[in-house]
Amino acid sequence: MDRFYQDIYTEPSDVDPDTLRNLGPLRPMAGIWRGTTGVDVNPKAEGPETQAYVDHYELQPIDPQTNGPQLFYGLRYHQHIVKPGAVETYHDQIGYWLWEPATGTVIQTLAIPRGQIAMASGKAAPDARIFEIEARRGDAHDGILSNPFLDDAFRTDNWRVKVIINDDGGWRYEQITTLMIRGADKPFLHTDASTLTRIGEPTPNPLMRG
Repeated sequence: MDRFYQDIYTEPSDVDPDTLRNLGPLRPMAGIWRGTTGVDVNPKAEGPETQAYVDHYELQPIDPQTNGPQLFYGLRYHQHIVKPGAVETYHDQIGYWLWEPATGTVIQTLAIPRGQIAMASGKAAPDARIFEIEARRGDAHDGILSNPFLDDAFRTDNWRVKVIINDDGGWRYEQITTLMIRGADKPFLHTDASTLTRIGEPTPNPLMRG
């Protein structure tokens, strides 16, 4: 991609309204998913805690998005997590998974209701079955922002996600969040991993439904 485009206003003329057909490596992730084997290793005062969890993860296609000549196809997502047998929210996250065909870039944005947002990206082939994205604290493009308490007590320096598309039609994510905890002499690797099974099909994006 030219740095970036000479004409920064004109939108592409060949936009396909069918998002599901143009999601590249994200296509197998579209739909509604459940995971029952999630494992979270998180920091506690007495040492690392390992916690099992249950995932509900919904990813629905959005209409194509343009920034002038730049074109994204994407999925709006909501991930809701509870402990096995519990009702209370253990983790909740919303955002977008985006695919930029022109550059082979995958982007994930996230917001969580503890005062933290982030954006991570990585390169992938359109038919990739495994890909990774990463965000770094202080990065102007793939960055992490936290509320003042989190930034002081549990500072997130790095966030890396690996996605694996399984042969059985499901998929798996593996996350490593590098935390610098106040008073600690070395970083803590906060890990999350879960394998997801499809429980519902995606709904076509609004332009296709129209």
